[in-house]
Amino acid sequence: MDVDPKFHLSQPPELFARVDQEPVPDEFAQSIVTTTLDKAINWARKNSIWPMSFGLACCAIEMMSMIASRYDISRFGAEVMRGSPRQSDLMIIAGRVSNKMAPVLRRLYEQMPEPKWVISMGACATSTGVFSNYALVPVNQVIPVDVYVPGCPPRPEQLIYAIMLLQKKIDQEKHVVEKVLNLA
Repeated sequence: MDVDPKFHLSQPPELFARVDQEPVPDEFAQSIVTTTLDKAINWARKNSIWPMSFGLACCAIEMMSMIASRYDISRFGAEVMRGSPRQSDLMIIAGRVSNKMAPVLRRLYEQMPEPKWVISMGACATSTGVFSNYALVPVNQVIPVDVYVPGCPPRPEQLIYAIMLLQKKIDQEKHVVEKVLNLA
């Protein structure tokens, strides 16, 4: 008696194949992500920077145009300009800092939550620029600076590049979990 192959009662061989030795199907290859907690925290921090505007002179106009639709800083996750230091983690100092403004700048920096970063924008903020006199002070003598943006006034593209450099710096931080838990 001949048995038709489609009515054969034996099980197909792929039913008993080992699952742990099979290759991952292509449909799942792009959806599985492995990372460390440090990298995940750094990724979240670098893509959600909330800058505080601290415009003191003509550089502030270039900083404002960086937020507008032509340059659109929201592509980099930094579109929410905060007016309060307690809601921001990046201070952009745009313009010259006088001796009278330095204590205010220091107090606002101290009110920012950790982690906090600073961008010094323009020649006046970095080195007092063309106004080299007794009334002005460079920003790095008041608070620590992470990224300097040269120019008088610097273009919005330069400030966007500075934010990208800051994002690289944030992404390369080590021992983030220990810092978050106050163990380091």
